[in-house]
Amino acid sequence: MLDLKPQLASLRPQIIKAVTRVIDSTGYILGREVNELEEKIARYCGSSYGIGVSSGTDALLAALMSLEIGAGDLVLTTPYTFFATMGTVLRVGAQPLFVDIESESFNIDPELMAEALAADRQSGSRIKAIIPVHLYGQCANMQRIMALANEYGIPVIEDAAQAIGAEFPSEENGAVVWRRAGSWGLCGCFSFFPSKNLGGIGDGGMITTSSQAFADIVRSNRNHGAEPKYFHSRVGGNFRLDPIQAAVLAIKLEHLEEWHAARRVNADHYRHLFQEAGLVDNPVRLPKAMYAEAENAELHNHHIYNQFIIRVPERDKLRQFLFDNSVGCEIYYPLCLHQQECLTSEAYKKQYFPIAQQAAADSLALPIFPELTYDQLSYVVETIKQFYRAR
Repeated sequence: MLDLKPQLASLRPQIIKAVTRVIDSTGYILGREVNELEEKIARYCGSSYGIGVSSGTDALLAALMSLEIGAGDLVLTTPYTFFATMGTVLRVGAQPLFVDIESESFNIDPELMAEALAADRQSGSRIKAIIPVHLYGQCANMQRIMALANEYGIPVIEDAAQAIGAEFPSEENGAVVWRRAGSWGLCGCFSFFPSKNLGGIGDGGMITTSSQAFADIVRSNRNHGAEPKYFHSRVGGNFRLDPIQAAVLAIKLEHLEEWHAARRVNADHYRHLFQEAGLVDNPVRLPKAMYAEAENAELHNHHIYNQFIIRVPERDKLRQFLFDNSVGCEIYYPLCLHQQECLTSEAYKKQYFPIAQQAAADSLALPIFPELTYDQLSYVVETIKQFYRAR
C-alpha cells in the first residue's frame, strides 16, 4: 500500500545531517527548527501563522480547547472519517453532530449542514464549531461551508490531516482564487503521520491560522497553558512538535509539490488502465476530482490523492484477492463514526447515514505513492480484472 523506502533513499543524506544537527545542538524542545517549519507551512498554506504540535490528533484537540468547546456543546462534522475527528470532540466533553456526506467527494454535504444549522438555531444554538474534513486529499466545498459558518457565526476548524496542498476555488471580487486547505476557516489542522503526502519519521502536526489572537492561545495551550513559564492562565497540554520531526519535514516540504504531481500522474494512469480494462463504472467506480473547474477558470488539479479510492462490489473478497496476489490495499474506513462502540448512547446507534455507510461498505484504497511504476499500476488493475473475470 505504501513503501517509504524509495523516498528515504533519495533524502537519506540530508535527513541524517539534519537529525544529527538537532542531536548535537542539545536543543530538543521547540527551537529554531520548529520555528522555521511553522513559518514555511504557514506560507505554503496561505495562512499567517503556524503552530507545530505533536500530532494531527493533538492539532484538533488543541484547536477545540482553544475555542473552549466543552460540556453541553455540539460540533457539526462528518460520520465518515478517521476516529480522531470525533475522538477529540468527545475528549473535551462535547458531542458530535453528524450529517451525511456527498456520494462523489466523500466529504460532508453542505446542504445537509444547512439543514442541521437551521434546526439547531431553532432548538437553542448548541453548535459551537464546525469540523469539515478534507478527505483523501480533496477539499470539502469550503465556499459553501464558510458562507454557512459566517451566516450562523460559528468557527470552522478544518481537518486537513490528509490534504496539505489541496485547493478549492473562491470567488473573490469577481475573480476565481484558489485557496489551500487550512486557510479557509479559523484554523486548519494537519497531520505529519508517515503515511501522509508530507510525512515525518514519527508523529507530528500543525495548526495554521490567520488570527494572531487564536495563534497566541494555541501556542499557550500546546505548552500546558503556561504564559510565562510556570504561570498558567489556562489548562493546556503537552502538544509540542519535536524539533527532529520539524527538521525532517522541512527537507521533505521542498519536494511536496513534486510528490503531489506524481500522485496525480498515477491517478491518471489508473483511470486510463481501468478504462482499457473495461472496468470503469461496471464494476469499478473511480474517484472524481470534484470542483476542479470553476467559472472563468482553467481546469485546476487541486486533488493531492493522499488515497486513491475505488468503489467496488464484493469489496472484502477483492481485498483478500489483492493481498493473495501481493497487492497492498486498505479500507478507509470500514465503520462510520456513529457506529463505533465507544459511543454508548443509543441515539447514535439509531442514526442512519446511507451515503457514508455505503462508502464504508464498498470503498477500497489502492497504492498511489509517487514512486510506483507504470508496470506496478498495470499489475494492480490487471489483478482486479482477473478477480471480476472469475466471478
